[in-house]
Amino acid sequence: MAFPAFAQEAAQPAGRDDTVIVVTAQRREERLQDVPISINALGQAKLEQANAKALDDYAKLLPSVSIQSFGPSQAQVFFRGVATGSGGPPLHIGPLPTSSTYVDEIPVTTIGGMVDVHLYDVARIEALAGPQGTLFGASSLSGTLRIITNRPELGKTTGSIDLQVNKFSKGDFGGSAEGYINLPISDNAALRVVGFYDRTGGYIDNIPGTRTFTLDDGNPATELTVHNTDKPGLVKNDYNDVETWGGRAALRIDLDDNWTVTPQFFYQSQIAHGGFFYDPTKGYLNVTDYLPSRNKDRWWQAALTIQGKLSDWDVTYSGGYFERKVDNIADYSYYSVAYDSYTFVDDNGVVQPGFATYFPDANGKPIDPTQTSHQFDKYTKLTQELRVNSPTDKPFRLTAGMFMQIQTDKIGADYQTVGIGSIPTPIWLTPFGTTDTVFLTRVKRKDRDYAMFAQSEYDIVPNVTLIAGIRGYIADNTIYGFSGTNSAGNTDPAICFPTSVPDVPCANVHKKQVETGVIWRGGIKWQVTSDVMLYGTVSRGYRPGGNNRRPGVNPFKSDKLDNFELGWKTHFGRIYFNGAAFYQKWRDLQFGLVPVGQNGVTNTYNAGNARIYGVEGDVSARFGGLSLSASATYVDAQLTSDFCQVDPVTKNIVCIPGTPPAAAKGTRLPVMPRFKGTATARYEWPVGPATAFVQGSATHQGGTRTFLTDADYAAVGPTRPFTTADFSIGTHWDHMRIEAFIQNAFNSHGALGKNTICATEICGIYARVYPTKPQFFGLKFGYDFE
Repeated sequence: MAFPAFAQEAAQPAGRDDTVIVVTAQRREERLQDVPISINALGQAKLEQANAKALDDYAKLLPSVSIQSFGPSQAQVFFRGVATGSGGPPLHIGPLPTSSTYVDEIPVTTIGGMVDVHLYDVARIEALAGPQGTLFGASSLSGTLRIITNRPELGKTTGSIDLQVNKFSKGDFGGSAEGYINLPISDNAALRVVGFYDRTGGYIDNIPGTRTFTLDDGNPATELTVHNTDKPGLVKNDYNDVETWGGRAALRIDLDDNWTVTPQFFYQSQIAHGGFFYDPTKGYLNVTDYLPSRNKDRWWQAALTIQGKLSDWDVTYSGGYFERKVDNIADYSYYSVAYDSYTFVDDNGVVQPGFATYFPDANGKPIDPTQTSHQFDKYTKLTQELRVNSPTDKPFRLTAGMFMQIQTDKIGADYQTVGIGSIPTPIWLTPFGTTDTVFLTRVKRKDRDYAMFAQSEYDIVPNVTLIAGIRGYIADNTIYGFSGTNSAGNTDPAICFPTSVPDVPCANVHKKQVETGVIWRGGIKWQVTSDVMLYGTVSRGYRPGGNNRRPGVNPFKSDKLDNFELGWKTHFGRIYFNGAAFYQKWRDLQFGLVPVGQNGVTNTYNAGNARIYGVEGDVSARFGGLSLSASATYVDAQLTSDFCQVDPVTKNIVCIPGTPPAAAKGTRLPVMPRFKGTATARYEWPVGPATAFVQGSATHQGGTRTFLTDADYAAVGPTRPFTTADFSIGTHWDHMRIEAFIQNAFNSHGALGKNTICATEICGIYARVYPTKPQFFGLKFGYDFE
């Protein structure tokens, strides 16, 4: 939703003035209407009016964007249907995301789920659809999401305090307290400090239930019934609450008339309890979990931006260090259930019968085989970029620079069954030491990216501009450590070497993949009149390849996306109308498949090709106190080649005549609906010294294919179309603001996705639904001072 007529934040850092949007999508400040790319921009005023605090809130306002999520800070973002939909959580030793996320000038993209930045005192969100690789580099295959914060202002003391209380109609209470202050320190320096605390109540109930494990041998002595009520505090209503707090501080120092230094520090901590899916067999917003779940996400970013001039050229340096720690515990019960009578091949190639969950204690009785997934990651990212911009008032304009990024992920995972460490177990499932861990991962992943880039514009006549860009890159991926069970197939001295990595028997993962390449962009911009601009773009994006953890499985290479786009940006009096039509070719797309009999361990393959075409547009208008806006995207995305099967011997992709492919040519790509749209109407009018308003909005999303491969999709099924409506009413006067709102007013039971906690091969029949938020209402109060 672009709202091009009324959401300017760059010239008004407080973000409450509605004039015109200024963006930095091409690494220089430009009016949105002048930028020859498809971009949705949500200004601060629009984010506040939509009560958008987190990814789920603003993603619904961006029709070109779709998400696949497991809950707060556990989501992936896709543009224009460039998604393969693995269904489960992102594979940490696997593909990078198809879209990148930036906070100001610095990327904060991580593989296990994007950073869910709490939105407060944010100038705007820029959603750049289509490949953005020439200026934004790796993982901008499908697009780039940029969160632009408000910068310190010189010579002004301003601030705000915002309070909110809210509740889900059939859930718990929540609320937030937020504030910022901008303080001048001297004539050439200012400090801006932001703080926030937010608690979101739960709305999913963990209800009582029982589960009986059986070997299907007709012997009651080998059966075990477990009750989730046996674990104190586990069965409760509204168990998926979220607590988020943090802040940021930015210092602006003008060294002279040309040079400015801006250091910034950002910290956020979030803990989400419970799960965010419901079990449709238990009823809407109900689940029966047998073990506790929670996700703890803490991250910080230190950034430095230096801007200045050398002669009449602009120079920008941006550097940052980012660190993120994620500690996730999930109920992995259904893995145990699925393996109750599951025959599979162990790491020695021996077929094991269905007693994979039968572990007798000292009295010969089976222990509870319910399994917990405990995953913990430490991400780091060091980023450096130096770029120059030639004068913007010349017929020839150039942006050029150098980029370096080193990111690491210390990956830890323990799949545990309580009590298994103290009893004899088969050799293929011997726990690690005296722990209860039956499958362990301790791997360090490092991704290095180096690039040089340039993008130029040349006005061949005053109203026609040619555009050309290029980026050369080197991508280097290494993985090192241990992943597997404590069996001979994983700890054989011939393939598993001594290591200094703690808590692992040896290193059986040691791989390296290096790629080099060039991507490009070309286009033409025609300023037909001062109010009508047409453009055409041809561009290529890429995502680096990487390594698989399993021995003998080949690395996967980069996939590339070619984008062909025709767009328009128009302004007719009080009406703005922007849009684009596009065609995209996706080659060698990276996809995770589970070889048959491999216990759900996923490998990544370059599995085939796809094509995507569609159209997107937005319109907005203002008539006195009435503001109207709407935006929508239509996408048709499908495979153009067969996805073949995994050879059970070589573990690599092969096409065998007469064997049906995993997904046939013509199969629709998952996650992205064919149609997604949103519309908003807002009316403001004076009431004495105050200004009152009423606002209503509606969002519609079509149904989606949940998984790409036919077997997985058959096990889980599609999501259905849904529509939600939001309303708000309020007033502001002098420095005070008060507002009441209701979201999903008619309590639509929409599904944003269907996922499984373990491989669909095993757990597909136990799929759960990630719902839209149920009916949610609240009261907001704000005070602005200066």
